[in-house]
Amino acid sequence: MERPHGVLLVAFIVASTIIHLVQAEDQEGFISVDCGLPPSEVSPYIEPDTGLWFSSDSDFIQSGKIGKIDASLPKTLKSYVTLRYFPDGIRNCYNLGVKQGTNYLIRVTVLYGNYDRLNIYPKFDLYIGPNFWVKIGEKEEISGQTEEIIYIPRSNYLDLCLVKTGTSTPMISSLELRPLANDVYITESGSLKSLKRYYLSNSETILSYPNDVNDRIWEPKFESEWKQISTSFEANNTNGFLVPQNVLKTAAIPANASAPFNITEDLDFPDDEIYVYLHFSEVQSLQANESREFD
Repeated sequence: MERPHGVLLVAFIVASTIIHLVQAEDQEGFISVDCGLPPSEVSPYIEPDTGLWFSSDSDFIQSGKIGKIDASLPKTLKSYVTLRYFPDGIRNCYNLGVKQGTNYLIRVTVLYGNYDRLNIYPKFDLYIGPNFWVKIGEKEEISGQTEEIIYIPRSNYLDLCLVKTGTSTPMISSLELRPLANDVYITESGSLKSLKRYYLSNSETILSYPNDVNDRIWEPKFESEWKQISTSFEANNTNGFLVPQNVLKTAAIPANASAPFNITEDLDFPDDEIYVYLHFSEVQSLQANESREFD
């Protein structure tokens, strides 16, 4: 008789659709823009902490001014040290050359860093072309705000626009595009705004490139009622999602074998349509008469 094992969960992703918005290897197809990189600095350059190539934004936008975060702040990525801010105009747009019909992960990072010594965190909107994406600055996060969306452009150009909504000045630290396989993260309509991306581990390490060839950012998540299990063997990640090995090699199970496995997340907009992506990988050696089953 087979002996069933309990729930095992390796990683999960939560994303919501934005209805009104209509495989990378070795950085192929990556667009990594250091916004506000001074003309006196080398471009492109290799980000020392990640190995990613970043370029100046001077070829993608003609407006705005260059700023630099307060030097007294803790060390951060080179691509976050400088920024571009837009004191003039309501709408300022980056124009990027892309491949029509390609599934892109678009990531924007805004690190205010008190660059203007005013201690007023900027609040503004981000748009892709004419379509609203997300509000920036509502939570005034000291460590910066990073937003992601998975979007398929309908032409060979993409406009990423910062739109002034009040008295503060829009600004941006970095802009990144990562091509994904076209058969992953598919929705019935609209684009996917990333909400959470976790791997289940009691580690404190955040994973991204080069661990993830698509440069997705994976944050560790672990609860006291879980038990960590892991393996040193290679996991099967041959599907289009290309989940990193370091994600697939760790997993969580209930510390109490008879207890359910629960994950709870608070949502800013509970009425949104939510897509949840779960990734499973067997990290324990099962005997011939054993199997893992759960609902």
